[in-house]
Amino acid sequence: MSVKRQWSSKVGIPFLCVALLMTAACARGPSEIQTIGQAGINPDLHAMAIREVRVLQSKGQRVWCVPFARNASGVQIRGNANTWWAQANGLYERGKEPVVGSVMAFKGTSRNPMGHVAVVSEVVSPREIKVDHANWKRNKISLGMSVQDVSPLNDWSDVRLESQAGSYGSVYPINGFIYPDAKSAPSNEMTQPPVFAFSTAPTQSN
Repeated sequence: MSVKRQWSSKVGIPFLCVALLMTAACARGPSEIQTIGQAGINPDLHAMAIREVRVLQSKGQRVWCVPFARNASGVQIRGNANTWWAQANGLYERGKEPVVGSVMAFKGTSRNPMGHVAVVSEVVSPREIKVDHANWKRNKISLGMSVQDVSPLNDWSDVRLESQAGSYGSVYPINGFIYPDAKSAPSNEMTQPPVFAFSTAPTQSN
């Protein structure tokens, strides 16, 4: 073997390995390589929201969707969930497109009169997202719950949630999504890493 061939062989193999690794990384879907900070959720706020729920649970107190969504998203709105959409007008941008970190605002209905709010944690596809929220199952938080857009116009006006593992429940009407302001953008520093290990599968509505 010539010197030129030996050099090509020695140099070429490491470069080939690097190329293969890069190809493998690119082949993975966004959900596999995204971190919370990259996805658009402030990790400090998210961790704080979970800690607040744990404190309430340890004291035997009620856990509600509104404080959790406010703490996790940074959207500073108070009052029943069915008032958030109107309250956000003029304070926050609103729209029909799900964005990671935004708050999905449910309409109030006869079955769910106070409405509901949930924080978008992942956009899986144009018609599926995942959300983090509280009190969908009484006094619990549910992390990474799948939500499907079932609206006729594909505009996220009607959704179904994965109430049981692999099973989607009733249809709920949605006002849209409230987008946090720049103050809630992901930070580069984390005071404490978030914990996600204690989510349970939800079984009933808020």
